[in-house]
Amino acid sequence: MRTRTSLGLAVWLSVACRAAPPTEPPAARTEAVAAPVAIPPRVGATIRADDGHPLSLWSRVPSRPRGAILLVHGRTWSARPDFDLEVAGRDRSLMIALARAGWATYALDLRGYGETPRDASGWNTPDRAAKDLAAAVAHVRAAHPELAPPAVLGWSLGSLVAQLTAQRDPASISALVLYGYPRDPDAPGRTTAMPGATPEATPKREANTAAAAASDFITPGSIDRASIDAFVAAALAADPIRADWRAMETFAELDPAAVHTPTLVIHGAGDPYAPIANQAKLFTRLGDDDRAWVVLAGGDHAAHLEDCGDAFVHAVLGFVERPGSRRQ
Repeated sequence: MRTRTSLGLAVWLSVACRAAPPTEPPAARTEAVAAPVAIPPRVGATIRADDGHPLSLWSRVPSRPRGAILLVHGRTWSARPDFDLEVAGRDRSLMIALARAGWATYALDLRGYGETPRDASGWNTPDRAAKDLAAAVAHVRAAHPELAPPAVLGWSLGSLVAQLTAQRDPASISALVLYGYPRDPDAPGRTTAMPGATPEATPKREANTAAAAASDFITPGSIDRASIDAFVAAALAADPIRADWRAMETFAELDPAAVHTPTLVIHGAGDPYAPIANQAKLFTRLGDDDRAWVVLAGGDHAAHLEDCGDAFVHAVLGFVERPGSRRQ
């Protein structure tokens, strides 16, 4: 466990989401941040994993970033639809919101997702995903040597990959954000993001569907129809074929007490994949006293894409910019 000189933070907070008017400008999510910067362009790059496999890494980087953050997508959809959704007249991009707040923002496509091809096996695994995320962390650190190590935010299954990476190398990141955490710490062999996964001998390569793309938007009134339609179109364009996973038992390595990185837990109150009892176990057992737990009342599994988005962004920024954080 590394030694930190900062004061620890342990807090639980419930935040009510508000519906945004249809004409809300793109800067609305960062309205509480002084002098937001212009929207940096999205840039795609190819980096290499430790085994040489190409990984697609997307970024929006302001000219003078105040910190860096790396986003890890969930089970079904890749980085761009999940984190950089652009909808006319709406602000649905988490990458834009964080970049406008001055953060160098990156998002990784894991193997078999978006622009990152499958490897020769056709499968992804927790161990492989954690190693690929570690390669992306190393790339971001090298790109910004003047900054503290990046924060890492994982959504849904991505939160498990992020935790596994943080457990294995806690000094490589400055903060961990676990969002939509789909696991009961008392049932180490299962995850609600992929219950009972027992793969066949060869990958299924099933087609993704519009119904699956819209399925996370479950809270009435939390998002407009145009945004849902935009997400469905972007998701199917980026990920027409469902990625295949095996060796899910590796996630049994996850142990909240083994997390020695400052951690924020974010939970949409209506998230069926992340029951509040499981979030409580996760939060109370974390091995670092520097931690916070934010419940988004009115949000669900896709809160960051919904009208909870501005509250979500303020929760993330409030934690990574807290007094005593490792941010330089």
